[in-house]
Amino acid sequence: MNYPSQKQVLLAVLAHPDDETFGMGGTLALYASRGVEVHLVCATRGEVGEMDPKLLEGFSSIAERRESELCCAADMLGLKAVHFLDYRDSGMPGSPDNTHPSALAAQPVEQVAEQVAHWIRKLKPQVVLTFDPVGGYYHPDHIAIHKATVAGVELAKQSENGDPGMEGYAVQKLYYHTMPKGFIRAAVRLMKLVGKDPTKFGTNKDVDLEAIARVSFPTHAIIRYASVEKLRAKASACHESQGGKRMGGGPLGFLLRLFSAKDTFMRAYPPVQTRQMERDLFEGVQ
Repeated sequence: MNYPSQKQVLLAVLAHPDDETFGMGGTLALYASRGVEVHLVCATRGEVGEMDPKLLEGFSSIAERRESELCCAADMLGLKAVHFLDYRDSGMPGSPDNTHPSALAAQPVEQVAEQVAHWIRKLKPQVVLTFDPVGGYYHPDHIAIHKATVAGVELAKQSENGDPGMEGYAVQKLYYHTMPKGFIRAAVRLMKLVGKDPTKFGTNKDVDLEAIARVSFPTHAIIRYASVEKLRAKASACHESQGGKRMGGGPLGFLLRLFSAKDTFMRAYPPVQTRQMERDLFEGVQ
């Protein structure tokens, strides 16, 4: 499927280096392969967390290493460009990093939303993607950028203040990336059967699978990306510091890979009027 008649632009607004690959990487690679101009707005450089000292050789900081990994992954996925908002990683819920003055989760939603709106006005995407309302697995930064993206889509309709400023722009579709909860519920049951705690999942034991399984969102679009699965796998390997080489997709990556080569989305805008499942995020775009 191609879009030859006019420039098609897709914008993903996410929180950290690796979110673009471990979450919706298959979808981003698929649309890039079809000739769509795919951009990423990344709010932080993933400064928080432990890292094997060997992986920091040649880098001045964790942030520099993770930015390098993101650039590698972006090339693999075929992204047009990556745009940073320059906030600081907030860490997981309840950590001291949540209250750092530069932490994304500590910023007023309106402030971050205006920055998102700036990129929407500048890039003019027809389709915008971000996290679901609980940020996939309740990460404070994921939730913060979800809220800022929703508000930013509305703010972008207004002209930007300042000199020279930009005219307002209305996106045509806004989607939330969702997680396949049926498989996660099965994983929770399996972990309990083998004596493992599903509330302490992942490399740092900071992902609560039970909490994730309790909430669900409707699926309005299914994007199958088997044709670019190898590109997504290569992008995952770029994020070596986040386990991309070991598991092919971060703390939840191996679960989602087993589920199948597809991404699911909830359409937030325009409101869904039919039960028909979308197979193309640009369906109906003018």
